[in-house]
Amino acid sequence: MNRRSLWKLEQTVMKVLMGSALLLVTGCLVLILGTVVRRGLSAMNLAMITQPPRGGYYTGAGGGILNAILGSLCLAVGATLVALLLGLPIALYLQVYAGPCGLVEMVRLSLDVLGGIPSIVYGAFGFSLMLLMGLRASLLGGIIALALVELPIMCRAIEEVLKMVPFELTESAHALGITRWEVAWKIVVRQALPGITSAILLAFGRGIGDAASVLFTTGYTDRLPTSLLRPVASLPLAVFFQLGTPFPVVQERAYASALVLTVMVLVISVFSRLASNRLSRYVVK
Repeated sequence: MNRRSLWKLEQTVMKVLMGSALLLVTGCLVLILGTVVRRGLSAMNLAMITQPPRGGYYTGAGGGILNAILGSLCLAVGATLVALLLGLPIALYLQVYAGPCGLVEMVRLSLDVLGGIPSIVYGAFGFSLMLLMGLRASLLGGIIALALVELPIMCRAIEEVLKMVPFELTESAHALGITRWEVAWKIVVRQALPGITSAILLAFGRGIGDAASVLFTTGYTDRLPTSLLRPVASLPLAVFFQLGTPFPVVQERAYASALVLTVMVLVISVFSRLASNRLSRYVVK
């Protein structure tokens, strides 16, 4: 077999492997979504998304998961804001202020390690932190734990976006005597705004679907969220608790809850793409 035939065989094998991987991933996605939709639609009704649980909800009584929907939104919004307030300055420092040095590489390595830690570890750490601060299971505790989960994701995503800002643009700004602060916030952030928006929504989607980090920190309640210092429900835990009951009707509601969560994540992804495309019109190419 000559070199040309070997090259064609290698190319064919790689195409087959890539096609197989694509079919496998697509098939898994379709199977998961199909199962959730098929079993969730049968239990879905207006009361599911407009009413909180009533007495005996987890044994088959009436009500819905409005408490879990609002709780998940409060948790994800609060955690994303905290992660953004911490993550954006860190990413700007790494990419704009600090030059190549050992400290920068250490911070990046630390963020990569933090991003690979299972969220249940963050939940255990958040629980220990709550005990140290004298807090009980609450919305605030869940926000702290979720913010720790989202922080490395947001930092690394924003930093990668900042790398795409044209180098000539920042150099021109420095040549005009603009301070680093003004370059960072008035030029770099503005140019990277579409990507930053996508990073924020990516972290938000990660937070709204996480169950392990809030398992020990938020508790669970049938009430609507009213205070940072009171327990709050969330959709992932609602799915977990409903699937753990021996009542088939409640188990079907678990799939309806999963369907609501899936739709929320899908809407976030679509909105992220639309927002990024809209904001990209104002970016210097």
